Amino acid sequence: MIEWVNVRSSAIQKIGYDASCNKMYIDFEDSDPYYTYCGVPENIFKSFVLAGSVGGYYHQHIKDRYDC
Repeated sequence: MIEWVNVRSSAIQKIGYDASCNKMYIDFEDSDPYYTYCGVPENIFKSFVLAGSVGGYYHQHIKDRYDC
Protein backbone atom coordinates (compact mmCIF):
# COMPACT_ATOMS: atom_id res chain seq x y z
CA MET A 1 0.00 0.00 0.00
CA ILE A 2 1.30 3.45 -0.91
CA GLU A 3 1.75 5.93 1.92
CA TRP A 4 1.34 9.46 0.44
CA VAL A 5 2.71 12.59 2.07
CA ASN A 6 2.02 16.14 0.86
CA VAL A 7 5.17 18.27 0.81
CA ARG A 8 5.98 21.97 0.58
CA SER A 9 7.70 22.45 -2.74
CA SER A 10 7.21 24.53 -5.84
CA ALA A 11 7.86 21.50 -8.07
CA ILE A 12 6.60 18.48 -6.08
CA GLN A 13 3.03 18.02 -4.81
CA LYS A 14 3.36 14.78 -2.89
CA ILE A 15 5.62 11.80 -2.31
CA GLY A 16 4.47 8.23 -1.92
CA TYR A 17 6.22 5.12 -0.65
CA ASP A 18 5.38 1.42 -0.72
CA ALA A 19 7.52 -0.34 1.89
CA SER A 20 6.48 -3.79 0.64
CA CYS A 21 8.46 -3.31 -2.58
CA ASN A 22 10.74 -0.32 -1.78
CA LYS A 23 9.17 1.86 -4.46
CA MET A 24 8.82 5.60 -4.14
CA TYR A 25 6.45 7.73 -6.16
CA ILE A 26 6.81 11.45 -6.81
CA ASP A 27 3.91 13.55 -8.04
CA PHE A 28 5.53 16.55 -9.70
CA GLU A 29 3.44 19.68 -10.31
CA ASP A 30 3.89 19.38 -14.08
CA SER A 31 3.68 15.59 -14.49
CA ASP A 32 0.88 13.15 -15.07
CA PRO A 33 0.99 10.47 -13.81
CA TYR A 34 3.54 10.36 -11.00
CA TYR A 35 7.09 9.07 -11.45
CA THR A 36 8.14 5.72 -9.95
CA TYR A 37 11.55 5.02 -8.37
CA CYS A 38 12.70 1.47 -7.51
CA GLY A 39 14.91 0.09 -4.75
CA VAL A 40 14.55 3.16 -2.56
CA PRO A 41 15.46 2.50 1.09
CA GLU A 42 12.82 3.65 3.56
CA ASN A 43 15.28 5.99 5.29
CA ILE A 44 15.75 7.88 1.99
CA PHE A 45 11.98 8.36 1.73
CA LYS A 46 11.73 9.59 5.33
CA SER A 47 14.66 11.98 4.91
CA PHE A 48 13.15 13.27 1.66
CA VAL A 49 9.84 14.06 3.36
CA LEU A 50 11.59 15.88 6.22
CA ALA A 51 14.13 17.75 4.08
CA GLY A 52 14.32 21.52 4.47
CA SER A 53 14.47 21.75 0.69
CA VAL A 54 12.54 18.92 -0.95
CA GLY A 55 13.79 19.91 -4.42
CA GLY A 56 17.38 20.11 -3.26
CA TYR A 57 17.16 16.71 -1.60
CA TYR A 58 15.66 15.23 -4.78
CA HIS A 59 18.50 16.54 -6.94
CA GLN A 60 21.23 15.52 -4.51
CA HIS A 61 20.00 12.08 -3.35
CA ILE A 62 17.33 10.70 -5.72
CA LYS A 63 17.49 11.96 -9.30
CA ASP A 64 19.16 9.45 -11.64
CA ARG A 65 19.80 6.96 -8.79
CA TYR A 66 16.65 4.85 -8.42
CA ASP A 67 15.29 4.42 -11.93
CA CYS A 68 13.19 1.30 -12.43
